[in-house]
Amino acid sequence: MATASREAYGAAEEKLAAGTAKATAAQRTTVADEILSVAGLLRGEARLRRALTDPARPGRDRADLLVSLLGGKLSEITVDALAVLVAGRWSRPSELLSATERLGVDAVLSAADKTGKLADVEDELFRFGQIVSGNPELSVTLSDPGAHVSRRVKLVEDLLKSKVQPATTRLIQVALEGFGGRSFDTSLTRLVELTAAKRDREVAYVTVAKPLNDADEQRLSEKLSEIYGRQVSLKVDVDPRVIGGVSVRVGSDLYDGTILRRLNEAKQAFAK
Repeated sequence: MATASREAYGAAEEKLAAGTAKATAAQRTTVADEILSVAGLLRGEARLRRALTDPARPGRDRADLLVSLLGGKLSEITVDALAVLVAGRWSRPSELLSATERLGVDAVLSAADKTGKLADVEDELFRFGQIVSGNPELSVTLSDPGAHVSRRVKLVEDLLKSKVQPATTRLIQVALEGFGGRSFDTSLTRLVELTAAKRDREVAYVTVAKPLNDADEQRLSEKLSEIYGRQVSLKVDVDPRVIGGVSVRVGSDLYDGTILRRLNEAKQAFAK
């Protein structure tokens, strides 16, 4: 996202935070649903995206256009935040769509934070991603761009009914729609990281051959927190194929101390 676009998003984020500061969790959820519904509208209406990002029109005019479309239909908090968003400068219409989706996700996380359930949402998103990756048939079904989103959403709702936080289900729906133009699995990963960031935590993806005990997890978490200067949320995946050792990925940093990596390096050395 270009600097001007980041500034536009930041202004809308501040407007949304101010508008929902005294709102209940239910009211924040309503705002989140409204913003995400507008994202859905923008996704399907290319002409509207272009009109709301047209650099030849003053920002105030673009904001007025949005208000004329949504005023009286959605809450004042939603309309005010989105008006600030479209009044900013956007290098591409797709950036406005991505920013609207992100603003909606922020509102979903704000509602979960209000109820003290952010940690649950973070873990549930990660665990669902593991379930999907471990089930090829489910993975193909949920990632199939040829299947209508509503059908895939219904499948997820049936699978997760009463088993996870409502915010978790809503964010999985966002992932199914291709959050920020990403694939389903990449969208889920990004949403896990955004949820952790809302808790002021870094995500560390840990792969081991067998489960870590509580003491080992604690030591690893503390060590990574020292390195990155903030609390770290461990996401542990047990994969017997690594044979032994530990692989840790934090952002673009990869620390691979698995036996599998050493064996692969040995094979490459012999091949030379």
